[in-house]
Amino acid sequence: MTAVVFIHGTGVREPGFSALAGRVAAGLTALRDGLRVVPYYWGGAHGATFAAAGASLPPAPGRSRGPDVDDGTAVWAALYADPYAELTLAAAGAKPAVELPPGSVPPDRTLRTRLTALAAEGDAPAAELGPGLARAVTDLAAHPLLGAAAAALGPDDLAAVAARCLTARVVAGALDSDAPLVPVGGVRDAVADRLAQTLGAPARGTERGLRSLMLRVAGSAASRAVVRRRRALTEAAHPAAGDVLRYLSRGEAVRAGLRGLISGLEPPVAIVAHSLGGIIALDTLVLTPLPQVRLLVTAGSQGPFLYESGSLPSLEHPAPLPPHVPDWLNLYDPRDLLGHVGAGLFPGRVTDVAVDSRQPFPAAHSAYWTNPAVYRHIVDRLP
Repeated sequence: MTAVVFIHGTGVREPGFSALAGRVAAGLTALRDGLRVVPYYWGGAHGATFAAAGASLPPAPGRSRGPDVDDGTAVWAALYADPYAELTLAAAGAKPAVELPPGSVPPDRTLRTRLTALAAEGDAPAAELGPGLARAVTDLAAHPLLGAAAAALGPDDLAAVAARCLTARVVAGALDSDAPLVPVGGVRDAVADRLAQTLGAPARGTERGLRSLMLRVAGSAASRAVVRRRRALTEAAHPAAGDVLRYLSRGEAVRAGLRGLISGLEPPVAIVAHSLGGIIALDTLVLTPLPQVRLLVTAGSQGPFLYESGSLPSLEHPAPLPPHVPDWLNLYDPRDLLGHVGAGLFPGRVTDVAVDSRQPFPAAHSAYWTNPAVYRHIVDRLP
C-alpha cells in the first residue's frame, strides 16, 4: 500500500488544515484505491507565532504623533500603480467631443508644445528621481487621452496632472528596476511642482490639483485606515510570512518531525507538498537519504527559486541534487507568482507540469487542491 505524506504550506492552521488534508485525501483516493494519506501538520508546533503578543508593532498614530497619513500618500501609491490614472479620470469627465470652429486652438496644443520642449531637456529636470523623464514626456505627449483631459480641465490643473503623471512614471520605473534609492516624498513633490510650473501651472498648483481630483478616488481616509489597521493587517499576514522566515532560520525541528513521521511508514512512500511544504520536503530529502520515499510532488513551490538564489538551506547552486533524492514532479500554475520550475536547474531530475486553475494571483496559489488535473498528474506517477 502506497503511503502519501501531505505537507501543507505557509499560514495554514487548524481547523483549516484538517479541511485541506481531507480534501487532498478525497481527491487522491477517488482516483486510486488503497492509498494511505498521512498528513504532516507542522504549523501547530513549528509555525510562527507572536511570542510577545505583537509588541514589535508600532502603536497606531494619533492626532499628535506619528506620520501624517493625510499627505497624499495614497494618491501617489495609486499613481505608481498607474501613472495615467488622473489623466484617465479627467478624460472620463470630458463632454462629448465636438468639431472645433475654424481657427480654434485645440485645448491640449499648448501642453503638447511644452512637453516637446521639456523632452528636449532629457532627464535633467527630474534628476533627483533618477532616469526616465525624457521617455515619460515623449509617451505622455502622444497619449490618446490627453486631448479629452485637456477639454475637461483648465490649463493649470492639466499641467499639474501632467506633472504628477511624469513624476509617477519616473518613480515607478525606479521601483520596477529595484533601484536601491528612492527619493522621499518631499523631493518627489518638489520635482512634481517644478515640472508643473514648467508646463504652465502656477507655483503650488500641484497640491491644488491633487486635492481636486485624485483624492476623490484614493482619498486620505483610505490611507489613514490602512495605517490604523496595521496590527490587524499584520496579524492576518503574519502566519504566512512568519512561517517562511522561521523555517529558513530555524527549520531543523520541522525537518526532524518529517523524518520521524516517514521512518514509521512502510514503503513505498510519496510526499505531496504545497508551497513552503515543498521546501521542507526538498530540504529533508537532500539532507537525509530516505530510501522508502520513491516520489516527491511539489505544488506552487519556491524550492527552485531558493536554490537558484542561494537561499535553499540544504543545497547551494550549482551543486546537483544528490542521487538519493527521488523522482520529483513539480506542479505549477503559470498565474501563481509563488510557483517556480526546476527542470532547467536540475536536468533529468525534475518534471515540471503546468496546471491552470484560471484564477488570478494570489488565488492561483491556493487553487491547486480544487483542480482535478492536479490529482490526475499525481496519481499517474504514484509508486
